[in-house]
Amino acid sequence: MAENENAAAPSTEGAGQAGGAAAAPKAEAAPAEEITYHAVEKDGQVTAIWEMQGRKHLRTIDPRSRQGQEILRLYTAEHAE
Repeated sequence: MAENENAAAPSTEGAGQAGGAAAAPKAEAAPAEEITYHAVEKDGQVTAIWEMQGRKHLRTIDPRSRQGQEILRLYTAEHAE
């Protein structure tokens, strides 16, 4: 049993170094859940922009704000073609 405990101790240290390797699967999963923006419309007007990561709502952006205007401008520039 002490042998298993000792084996666990070095693997904990190794996990600290391999933490980058352990973080790698998380890093690979992160691009799958990229940040997206969703326009909320009412009566043909954008009333809010939702910043999402996968299905998780991160924040709401006012479309009248500088950042909101920039997001809308990028969207319309991409879809104008």
